[in-house]
Amino acid sequence: MDGFPEEVRVKGVVEEIYVTDRGSAPMRRVPEVETVAGCGIRGDRYCEGTGYWTAYGDVCEITLISAEDLDHIEEELGIGVRNGEHRRNLVVRGLDLSALRRRRFRVGEAVLEYDRPRPPCRHVQDLSEPGMTRALKGRGGICARVVQAGKIRAGDSVEPLD
Repeated sequence: MDGFPEEVRVKGVVEEIYVTDRGSAPMRRVPEVETVAGCGIRGDRYCEGTGYWTAYGDVCEITLISAEDLDHIEEELGIGVRNGEHRRNLVVRGLDLSALRRRRFRVGEAVLEYDRPRPPCRHVQDLSEPGMTRALKGRGGICARVVQAGKIRAGDSVEPLD
């Protein structure tokens, strides 16, 4: 009917939100964030221009990762990803993020647009533990752009728009 696979028609939910104000600094869990159109999350490293990859032009306004993938990484591989070690902003449960490709979607008050997959990099492993890059391969999440600014809170729904 709406062109989305079944798993995308079901709403996802934001379980956790992580930010940091500068590249390589530890991520910290927060209950809500304010997004800025064309920039990302107010106060986060890439919106502030202080992210590790900013100098390389590889900037994602907002990153999302699947909670189900994090469950697998921790349970099956024994790699710690529960305290933001994955370096992604939003942990989302109940939604196949790759199915949002070429789509806009609402997260809380904000409207985001799929940008590209976010494969893991060696820098993530340098900041966490051996094996992190391999553990995130195929499970690194996605990058999104902020189309319409608004607040995003833990517990907010994530749903594709037509």
